[in-house]
Amino acid sequence: MRVLGVQVGKVAPLQVGDREVMSGIRKRAVSGIVGVTSLGLAGDEQADLTVHGGLAKAVYAYPVEHYEYWRVQRRALGLADDLPYGSMGENLTLTGVLEEALHVGDLLRLPHCVLRVTQPRSPCHKFVAAFGDREAGRKMIQTGFRGFYLAVDAAGHVEAGQEIELVPGPRETRLASLKGRTG
Repeated sequence: MRVLGVQVGKVAPLQVGDREVMSGIRKRAVSGIVGVTSLGLAGDEQADLTVHGGLAKAVYAYPVEHYEYWRVQRRALGLADDLPYGSMGENLTLTGVLEEALHVGDLLRLPHCVLRVTQPRSPCHKFVAAFGDREAGRKMIQTGFRGFYLAVDAAGHVEAGQEIELVPGPRETRLASLKGRTG
């Protein structure tokens, strides 16, 4: 289990249908050490704190193992399939850490911070617009390729290449069992 990419984004306008909304979904890779506080990664912003960010959703992680599925989906729609890390709106692109193996409360122990699994993502209209596929939210829910939110239990820093140790939590609620909706 390892961190492959670290991404942050600034709030910027996003075209959603016939209107423009503010969104922090467009994440860009950063190199080197990135600070991690109780509210997320240094330099990362969220536009709507009622549904993104905060203590329980400070960091969004996404497994790289799902990227090939999305490349195939985009090719089928005639869209570019070049999906750099952060294309799902994630802060951390991980390998070896899949939703089906996680439980709410599991810890991801990195060398210089500790993150706690809180909930899967529920994709919203901003994800659908940014991704360019009207059905992307539905597909994300149906496949279970949702990624997951993390709270910060021990602040510090993170960088690409770091190993992750999974420390089991109470094992009461499987992450994959939590139903999602698109917004």
